[in-house]
Amino acid sequence: MQSESCDSSSVLLVEPFYGGSHKQLIDLLKENMADVSMFTLPAKKWHWRARTAALHFSQNIPTCHSYRVLFSSSVLNLCELVALRPDLARLKKVLYFHENQLVYPVRKDQERDFQYGYNQVLSCLVADVVAFNSAFNMESFLSSISSFMKKIPDHRPRDLDLLIRPKCVVLYYPVRFPDVSRLLPEHKLLCRPAELSHVNDIITAQEQQTPRCYQEDPHQSTSDQRPHPEEDRDQDDPHQSTSDQRPHPEEDRDQDDPHQSTSDQRPHPKEDSEDQMRPLHIVWPHRWEHDKNPELFFSTMIKLKERKLNFHLSVLGETFTDVPEIFCEARRQLEARILNWGYLSGKEDYLRVLCEADVVVSTAKHEFFGVAMLEAVHCGCYPLCPKALVYPEIFPAEYLYSTPEQLCKRLQGLCKRPDVARRHVIKEQLILDQSQEGSTRIWFMQLMVRGEEACSPLHQSPREEL
Repeated sequence: MQSESCDSSSVLLVEPFYGGSHKQLIDLLKENMADVSMFTLPAKKWHWRARTAALHFSQNIPTCHSYRVLFSSSVLNLCELVALRPDLARLKKVLYFHENQLVYPVRKDQERDFQYGYNQVLSCLVADVVAFNSAFNMESFLSSISSFMKKIPDHRPRDLDLLIRPKCVVLYYPVRFPDVSRLLPEHKLLCRPAELSHVNDIITAQEQQTPRCYQEDPHQSTSDQRPHPEEDRDQDDPHQSTSDQRPHPEEDRDQDDPHQSTSDQRPHPKEDSEDQMRPLHIVWPHRWEHDKNPELFFSTMIKLKERKLNFHLSVLGETFTDVPEIFCEARRQLEARILNWGYLSGKEDYLRVLCEADVVVSTAKHEFFGVAMLEAVHCGCYPLCPKALVYPEIFPAEYLYSTPEQLCKRLQGLCKRPDVARRHVIKEQLILDQSQEGSTRIWFMQLMVRGEEACSPLHQSPREEL
């Protein structure tokens, strides 16, 4: 456990699951606030942390009369902690939701799982401020409380959402983007300040003259992935592996499935030829778990292969004890296309892979914020996300797909015209630039933690903030 003496600290940071996005947020707060004491537990055995961390912290956080604010993620059973430590009950208690257990997808619903969501509801009832990392997270939690409580066989509590809602605020996760300019290929550096283009501009007139993709070895690197900042599960001995195998040349692609376009923005022939020589590089940087829907992603990749479309593939992300079987089968079928496979801890290598990739795909069944997608966009990747969950809050409509068929169609078009993805400039308001939003977000967080009045900009979308 990481802990500090209180000295004259006014803010007490408590994190039962010190890893991934939880660690990034706590570290960011600590770096930007001088009078902080921090108490954490390692990011292992998530279920046990949710059950027992309050008792542990009650015995290990020293009594300190200077504390004014207690800040914790919703993994902590705040209700238990303040009951065990009445001296902490007097503090302004701020609870931050990276996820919520009322709607978190589980493969097999067990009676014991009720406790996790129930603990979060109780924590909200004793908290003074309840902050969520997205409006989707907040609304899905509040709207599910009533039906969730119906699992109680009798004497069910009522109107808990009405008690909790006045305390709630949306405080978007403060992403800290690194400077990746040294890692970006030339075409991405050139595109960053340019005007917008649209992926739907790919094809009508263009598809009639679909150029053949000639095989050229791409720049290669060892892949790595920082722990994905989504809600981590049990982290016992993550599997780590890499594969850096260059795809074999493919023949000319399938010409069916025509697309519509609203404009024709063909690049100059010489530039077009250069960009068309390298197959499209698709990256999937998510946890290897069922809630990220790897089945949909890999079935789409296999369809592209069967249609003889040329592409390279990087499958990054953290692995846990129970890896879905689809990963083994997908690796076998897509081996010749794979550039990077598996989780690595080096930040530099992970960013390099994102900078080299052209398209980043999410197939998530559930997403409360999606830091990995935003990091990939920051590295110049063209995003394709479900038109659901948190994504419409953050991404303009042109980056969203509604059905698996739409996802496949969009990727097919980009495989035929990879230059379109490479020359596309992500809408400026999508990028949460650290130089603009970083200090602002920290300022907002300080307002929240220090008990100052929260103002309406906290509920702006990431795009509106810029």
